[in-house]
Amino acid sequence: MLPINQLLLFAFTAFLMVLVPGPNMIYLITRSVTQGKKAGLISLSGVVCGFLFHITLVCFGLTAVLMAVPFAYMALKTAGSVYLLYLAWQAIKPGSKGLFETNKQLPPDKPLKLFSMGLFTNVLNPKVAVFYLSFFPQFIKPAYGPILAQSFLLGFIQISVSCTVNTMIVLSAAKVRHLFSANPTWMRMQQWFMASVFSGLALKMALDKGK
Repeated sequence: MLPINQLLLFAFTAFLMVLVPGPNMIYLITRSVTQGKKAGLISLSGVVCGFLFHITLVCFGLTAVLMAVPFAYMALKTAGSVYLLYLAWQAIKPGSKGLFETNKQLPPDKPLKLFSMGLFTNVLNPKVAVFYLSFFPQFIKPAYGPILAQSFLLGFIQISVSCTVNTMIVLSAAKVRHLFSANPTWMRMQQWFMASVFSGLALKMALDKGK
């Protein structure tokens, strides 16, 4: 079993990492601001399942294979970049409610759509898999017991930390929802800001050469 001091250090590091803005955080904030707490929490459940997907791949060594095959890594990175650009376009495209519309006359997105978008925002981000693959070995040692058990333990600690922090972010963002709904100018600025963030993240992902 991993020593308690190692687990605490891992949890603290995971806490610092979740505070770094990325596609998951941006998506959760926008959903919470524009559709409220329930939509944000449903989206978060999709993000968490995305973490489970990556952790399972890492624990069983599949991510190591993925990182060793340039074409596979490039395909995942390209898919992630395209999906982020899709989110950016949904934010500002004319003639529709887009991703961030708060008009109360329009029906909110269904739970399945909220969940799936949260899931794919995470699954299609190869940096999550790379993070696990490079981060876990620093804490895992054969002397502490079965490698698979250690990997899953660290994974669930990371998910717990991420879920806790992101839940607080969702609840905080939902509280300021009325400020955007009451001010169309601020709402439009927020749309363009989020579209720019998603586009920037897509560009960064596409140009990233590191593994």
